[in-house]
Amino acid sequence: MAARILISACLAGLPVRYNGSAKPLVHGAVERWRAEGRLVTLCPELSGGFQVPRPPAEIENGLDGEDVLDGRARVLEVSGGDVSAAYIAGARIALDVARENGCRHALLIDGSPSCGSGFVYDGTFSGVRHAGQGVTAALLRRGGIAVYSDREVDRLVGDLGEGG
Repeated sequence: MAARILISACLAGLPVRYNGSAKPLVHGAVERWRAEGRLVTLCPELSGGFQVPRPPAEIENGLDGEDVLDGRARVLEVSGGDVSAAYIAGARIALDVARENGCRHALLIDGSPSCGSGFVYDGTFSGVRHAGQGVTAALLRRGGIAVYSDREVDRLVGDLGEGG
């Protein structure tokens, strides 16, 4: 069987984002992978114990998921509640699911404190973003999983050695 790909549940069209919305990723390759049964759909935040909807959360002090994993930063809800442990738990589940399903690649929604792979928000809840990755993206990369954002499908296609 061709390579399986872990995909953020919101990109697969499920309404699991903090505000109850989805962010369906429309791309021919994604549709082909879905039809071939190659997508492994997961929301690390739901796996970590969160519900829908849930308060927005960001990684504090302009840091990122690496810092959370190493204990230098926290994931905080807009109210100030520390939800780091749940984000780390969800990331661990995502890595386990990826390994159990033979996923060596992950396609994740950018900007999320969990799934962001190119950017995350700075912790001020003001819409300011910076280069960095979320907790799940960081842990997947540490585990040897190649992580791609929703804007990098064509690069993933190329890295998989497939045509468009």
